[in-house]
Amino acid sequence: MCSQRIADPDAADTEVGLPDAIVDAHHHLWRLDGDVRYPWLQEAYDPARFILGPYETLRHDFGVAEFLSASRGAPVVASVHVEAECSDSLSETRWLHQVAMQHPIPSVVVAWVDLLADDANERLVEQAAYALVRGVRFKPRTSAAPDDRTDGPGTLNDPRWPQALERVAGHGLSWDLRVPFWHLDEAAAMLADAPAIDVVLEHAGLPWDRSDVGLARWRRGMAALAALPRVSVKLSEFGLRDTVWNEMQNREIIRDTIDIFGTERCMFASNFPVAGLRITYQALLRTFAAAMADRSEAARRAIWHDNAIRLYRIDMSRLDKPDKQRET
Repeated sequence: MCSQRIADPDAADTEVGLPDAIVDAHHHLWRLDGDVRYPWLQEAYDPARFILGPYETLRHDFGVAEFLSASRGAPVVASVHVEAECSDSLSETRWLHQVAMQHPIPSVVVAWVDLLADDANERLVEQAAYALVRGVRFKPRTSAAPDDRTDGPGTLNDPRWPQALERVAGHGLSWDLRVPFWHLDEAAAMLADAPAIDVVLEHAGLPWDRSDVGLARWRRGMAALAALPRVSVKLSEFGLRDTVWNEMQNREIIRDTIDIFGTERCMFASNFPVAGLRITYQALLRTFAAAMADRSEAARRAIWHDNAIRLYRIDMSRLDKPDKQRET
């Protein structure tokens, strides 16, 4: 990682006030010396496949201490941990619950299950047995570029999705959806015929093409998903591959997303430590604060805090307990 690619917090708008309480709706933790293995961090290294390019600086422990160091000064009162592509998702969930016994972060967990596998229901039962599991992330198979066509098993055209999502909903869990912008229309079409389930679109639909044509296509896809009342969105990961942070452009994308989905279905999310390849946590907060400066206090609080509490059913009373009294 080149240091000049990281946005400087001092360069961000310091005149805009920050909130007094934040729920970070998307971040990761990992330990590379424990029982849980992360092949993409510990074994293979392929920056060509990573969304932001080279990621050498992510290949170290990132636990609660590192998260608190990165977010120092930020009033993060709760968080949503999203699976980090390990080799044993149940072991990851178990470890996260051990961490949560001692810390308020993570507050809830989005686990990994292969939703299209023959044993999906059995795996969902195992994950749902853990008290902090609120959702599942399983990424559909996507094409590498907007003009490529991808069909077949695992894609959004796979006819197994409705039944798979029905199983997820049956366990009281939500689905974290991660697809690049050129698949948003497909996702909306599939979900329109799917059973009632809460879906959270990650990373603002990954608007990687910042041309006028690309952003117009992104907005159309976002509007199609926003037409489905049970779809919400995380305002996260606005970094671009091998490109410096574009402050004004990213503020505009935040504003556009809020306009499309409304203030009740948008959540602040950092995607740290991954987003740290392009911006510091403090600069990210100021980007958000500046983007939302014209919103009402109630709207800002909803996006910073309230929506994530509601959508991920975070029990703040548990987090108010002394560390030694926390239960999972």
